[in-house]
Amino acid sequence: MVGNLFLLVLPSVSCMRVLIQRVLESSVEVEGQICGQIGKGLLIFLGFSPEDETTIMDKMIRKILQLRIFPDEVGKMNLSVTDVSGALLLVSQFTLYADCKKGNRPSYIQASPPAQALEQYQHFVQKFRDACNLPIETGIFAADMKVHLLNDGPVTIWLDSEGL
Repeated sequence: MVGNLFLLVLPSVSCMRVLIQRVLESSVEVEGQICGQIGKGLLIFLGFSPEDETTIMDKMIRKILQLRIFPDEVGKMNLSVTDVSGALLLVSQFTLYADCKKGNRPSYIQASPPAQALEQYQHFVQKFRDACNLPIETGIFAADMKVHLLNDGPVTIWLDSEGL
């Protein structure tokens, strides 16, 4: 007797990817000029997929603003960037979509194409500014950026919008 055979095929789901670093200071330099600089706060690298929409961005922004990753008075990570009046440095980084499964050269086919990613990045930055009163700095989209940071902790958090 042959038992039941179930085949589960999961769709290839792309989602917004975010890498967050709690920093004491961070800056972005392009062609020798600083274009974004913060003190205590979060350095946030952003990667977009073609499917990322406004609702996904809203959820990601809420999650980032509510993450309790700053120490309270007893040193426990219990405060958000809003609680500590921190700053935000937002940097577009399509390489968060690097797929290294085949060969040694990463593929980025799951990332949004440049024109769409620029629009998504600008939209995300504006939505973030609308969502909070914290200082927000940015890198320059598609530029060759030099990112300087002093990671605090170190604390580095990976988020994606899948499951938010």
